Amino acid sequence: MNQQVPITPAGFVAIEAELKERKNVTRPEIVESIATAREHGDLKENAEYHAAKEQQSFNEGRIKELEGAISAAQVIDPSKFTGKNVKFGAHVVIVDEATDEERNLQIVGQYESNADKGMISITSPIAKALIGKSVGDSVKVTTPKGKVDYEILEVIYK
Repeated sequence: MNQQVPITPAGFVAIEAELKERKNVTRPEIVESIATAREHGDLKENAEYHAAKEQQSFNEGRIKELEGAISAAQVIDPSKFTGKNVKFGAHVVIVDEATDEERNLQIVGQYESNADKGMISITSPIAKALIGKSVGDSVKVTTPKGKVDYEILEVIYK
């Protein structure tokens, strides 16, 4: 039995869209590429054929991964939450107490995390440190660069 994995509604929709794209668009394109490459003759030294087969392998692996993510998904709508405590789906404004650098983060599921967009996985060290804390609390996070102290400035659910 699969363990349930939390995901936001937007993350779930994105995974479903990627799965649909990979099955209905990417898969047929790769099959077409393989067929075209086969027409070029000897498969042993046919770089186009080997590249297309590698693409096919990657795509099929990603399809299996996405199907697994969908079957394990527990969709949680953070807009239904209120309060000042950090929970899954919260948008959190924190400040580094040493540098005064502010960061805007959203705590999301592992399949939708994207650090460049400020979307951090609930399994990340910073998210684990923030969960259950509230506005005004100070948290110590162990990062690869060492320990960092953050203060929670704001918690928003939308």
